[in-house]
Amino acid sequence: MAATPRLEIRNLTRRFDGRAVVDDVSLQVMPGQVTCLLGPSGCGKSTTLRMIAGVEMQDSGSIWVDGELICDTHFRIPPERRRIGLMFQDFALFPHLSVAENVAFGLTGSAGEKRARVETMLDRVNLRRFIDAWPHELSGGEQQRVALARALAPDPRIMLMDEPFSGLDNRLRDEIRDTTLSVLKDADAAVLLVTHEPDEAMRMADDIALMRHGKIVQQGAPYNIYNAPKDKEAVAFFSDINVIRGTVRGALTETPFGQFLAPGVPEGQEVEIVIRPQHLKIDFDRNGSGPLSTAQDGTPARGVVVRARFMGNESLVEFRMDHDGSIIKATVPNVFLPRPGKPLWLTIRRDRCFVFPAS
Repeated sequence: MAATPRLEIRNLTRRFDGRAVVDDVSLQVMPGQVTCLLGPSGCGKSTTLRMIAGVEMQDSGSIWVDGELICDTHFRIPPERRRIGLMFQDFALFPHLSVAENVAFGLTGSAGEKRARVETMLDRVNLRRFIDAWPHELSGGEQQRVALARALAPDPRIMLMDEPFSGLDNRLRDEIRDTTLSVLKDADAAVLLVTHEPDEAMRMADDIALMRHGKIVQQGAPYNIYNAPKDKEAVAFFSDINVIRGTVRGALTETPFGQFLAPGVPEGQEVEIVIRPQHLKIDFDRNGSGPLSTAQDGTPARGVVVRARFMGNESLVEFRMDHDGSIIKATVPNVFLPRPGKPLWLTIRRDRCFVFPAS
């Protein structure tokens, strides 16, 4: 028998001024699972979260928790009775309350029971020593962890997180993400995280739902989303891309980099061959000749270095290609800074490129 989702939304739609901001979105999140709604600003992620929390009403569709209906267009359980925790970019700690009082906010029971729960939650986020401190005495990262403790203190079945780490500096962000993920996993809540940062989604999520124009366009494990993208836009959301155009002839596309398979694409259809900069291979020019063609890397094409920059853990090299003057970018681990004007040869890993019908 299939397990019951902790959170399920079915065909959720929300319109503003006649425009569908969230358009027929369905999603399931299991207990202990972190699912990420990933997409650009304005794609409907936060509106979806607000409908689940109960602070926004859907125009159609339904929301279910542990197999029970909590909201549709006729029936609605109030937000405070949904046992859903909320955490936003603005930590929203009460400045006039101590850390202990902030974490206890919303708890029921005796003073002793509340204090014990507060101590337990602050132990989980390694902030017990600040139990009687004031919010202004804490760093941004510490305030974020207090907000996490407060959200988890009532033992919510579901945790909703809307860009919770975007207010932190880069130095702290990875550490706080890891701490948060560990605490959330221990709590066994179903987590729905909203972000526009692919790195954050890849780092935290068990499952990613990629949103665009109010719809979920692709969903799956981070590895699958990254390595089997649905279209060019999905590839581009996770990394820089190079795009090479060609026309299908007999299920093949002829390019300066050799032939590419285009199965299922109609004869005469223009296609876009998409490859990430890290999957290009660079070889040296040998008096006007490059390396030999291979089945894995195809035919080499020559370009001239436009610029090269060291990015910290890799070098980014931009080439102007001889065959059409287009710019192609390649990244190389460590330091590789060829001078502008230097001719080099590029090959494309066949197993790392994606072929899509031209948009």
